Amino acid sequence: MRFVLLALIMAVVAVAEASASLDAVRPMLSEALKTFRTEGPKGWSFTQTSRGEGHSRVERYDAAQPEFERWTLLQQDDRAPTPEEAQDYREKLSRRSRGGTAPKLTDQLDLTTLTLPNETDERATLRAHLKPGEAGDATAKYMIATIVLHKPTSTIETFELSAEAPFAPILGVKITAMRTTLTYSLPDATRPTLLKTSETHLRGRAYFFKSLDADMTVTFTDYERASRRRK
Repeated sequence: MRFVLLALIMAVVAVAEASASLDAVRPMLSEALKTFRTEGPKGWSFTQTSRGEGHSRVERYDAAQPEFERWTLLQQDDRAPTPEEAQDYREKLSRRSRGGTAPKLTDQLDLTTLTLPNETDERATLRAHLKPGEAGDATAKYMIATIVLHKPTSTIETFELSAEAPFAPILGVKITAMRTTLTYSLPDATRPTLLKTSETHLRGRAYFFKSLDADMTVTFTDYERASRRRK
């Protein structure tokens, strides 16, 4: 009986300590979320390299250019693009630029479900469920956000979205695994936190026969602060 009582006391103490740690980390997370943008801060040019499903693409984003001239296709499948590929790229960019605005992921975090699975002196790993971002969002309720917070700088180093278990967002579609992981650099005296990599992993089927399996890795390099050109 004494050992049972001791175990109960230790469990209560552990819960209390975990709650106190989470309360201490919450203000740091709130500070980080104020300026956090999944795509990184505005005003920076970069090179984007995408690889997946046997293909690759290298693009340059110039933040100083007008909206429809910011992206340039540098390579397609490890070679210079053909004129046809370059034209198709420009047309797709034009259609994409006219699209709507996607929901802001940080606004979807349900902070009432926030937990603190792991913590060290420098980093805290937090998890939270998602709220639907817009009407008809059938995926959010199945997703968990995992955030690695660098405590000394109140900076988000990793932002990951993953499905806890297989799910069917719509009739006829079964997702068995879904994960997107974004990693960021730490800020220093010369630059803010910047997006480094984006990795996506998807496994599933549509209507029993069409595979939805896909993996892609995108890296972001050669960052430069954009200087607005004079007209």
